[in-house]
Amino acid sequence: MSRIKIISLFSIIIALASCSKDDYRLDAQNIDPFVRFNFLTSGAGVPLEYPAVSTTIQPAASYENKSVKMLKVPVTLTSTTLKTPVTVNFSAATSGNQDSFTLEPASELVFQGNKLTDTIYLSFDKRWANKQAITLKLEHASDENIHIGNLNTYAPNDIFTINLGDISTTYTFPVAQYLVKGQVGETIDFKVNFPNGFFPSEIENASIFKFQNGFEYSLTHDDYGDNRSSITYHLKLLEDIQNDDARYETKINLINIPNYTATGNVGLTIVKPIKSPRDILANPASKFSDPTNAFYLTYGEHWFNNNGTCSWQTFNALTFPVVVTKDNENAILYSDKGTANPNDDVYHDAFKIGFNVSTGTNTVNSFGLKRWFSNESNAAAVSPGFNIISALEFFPANGNSKTQGTVLVIPQDITIGSSATNTHVIAISGDGTYKEISAGLYEISFELKLTNDKLFGGTVSTQYRMYNNRVYPKPAALNIPCPKEVTL
Repeated sequence: MSRIKIISLFSIIIALASCSKDDYRLDAQNIDPFVRFNFLTSGAGVPLEYPAVSTTIQPAASYENKSVKMLKVPVTLTSTTLKTPVTVNFSAATSGNQDSFTLEPASELVFQGNKLTDTIYLSFDKRWANKQAITLKLEHASDENIHIGNLNTYAPNDIFTINLGDISTTYTFPVAQYLVKGQVGETIDFKVNFPNGFFPSEIENASIFKFQNGFEYSLTHDDYGDNRSSITYHLKLLEDIQNDDARYETKINLINIPNYTATGNVGLTIVKPIKSPRDILANPASKFSDPTNAFYLTYGEHWFNNNGTCSWQTFNALTFPVVVTKDNENAILYSDKGTANPNDDVYHDAFKIGFNVSTGTNTVNSFGLKRWFSNESNAAAVSPGFNIISALEFFPANGNSKTQGTVLVIPQDITIGSSATNTHVIAISGDGTYKEISAGLYEISFELKLTNDKLFGGTVSTQYRMYNNRVYPKPAALNIPCPKEVTL
């Protein structure tokens, strides 16, 4: 956060006496120095922050703000390198409650040397009930040679108005599942994200979780500080749950409270899975991923209704290994990045793969799930369940086979919806086998189960085949029923 540097009256007098307008001129263009608001937005109306800048976008004179996160308003001095510091005063006025926001700095910006941009940080402390506006105005500079506003009359940018619009405050889990080793005192950290920010006074004493506990733990969170984008929670195990033959599971679900709506991933599952002896050198996950290719696909077919007839329907999805830390029991070294420093080594889970986008906020078609619904949203913010980062787990035959074994659809809850206000939590599970059916060609054969009372009236399932190559033998037709598309 910007801090004002105190400049003595004496130094300001010296600066005024020793500088002339010619000292600031940009020689190539012969432009007089001027200071103005330099608030830029993307085509989607999202404020640009460094390093996202643009020399072609016209600075805005106003902005409609619907978020309660800190708003950063940059102010830029167009000048050559400054020989002495320059201060610029500004004022703030509002049509609403003056106590609903704070400014840092309060009224004075500082420019010096090559630092020709300073920032006004606007923090919102209370929810505004009615629409209001906050107007910032550049008043005067410590050097009279610096012009306030652009050197034009049509877009001076010496005044910037923030119109406070309707607030939509939501929250979500960025990660849907965590694994624990099951040791007393073990701690995992997880976040609750607030895409449009939050007011600490509204969250501090609110009950935002519903619990379904499978083991004993304590739950604390970090101080909020200036962060209004997320809250970090710390879950600490209070009992030993290391029985290798048992699966332990705790679920934490976000619930709606006044002014806040749970969206996207609304459920978090903490699991201590059954432990099975496996040789990481078998590394079956490597048969179904290629980290050197950001567009690597696996190919699949599922037995599904097609215009009233059951048939094999094709799909594919971007497929990736599951990145883990060195101390993970299933970790296998993927890359040392060509250095002797072990801190930059990359490890993958030898027995898990997942499906996700390489970049961006869209979704892939994990398990061909998009065919299951007629009106689904493809945005990750609404349907994060289409991107299943940890989806399949392999168990090599005899613990060390490199050609065959069993496969588990990792049990978890996924969220899929048609809009932010219409989402559904669906439990997925299933199991099957995998094997090398010809040289280098692997097939995964499994049943996938989906459970949701409202959508399916309980649990529905169907058969799947997946391959690590786009060329594979077409599966033989099955003599079993198949699910059909549903409306969310």
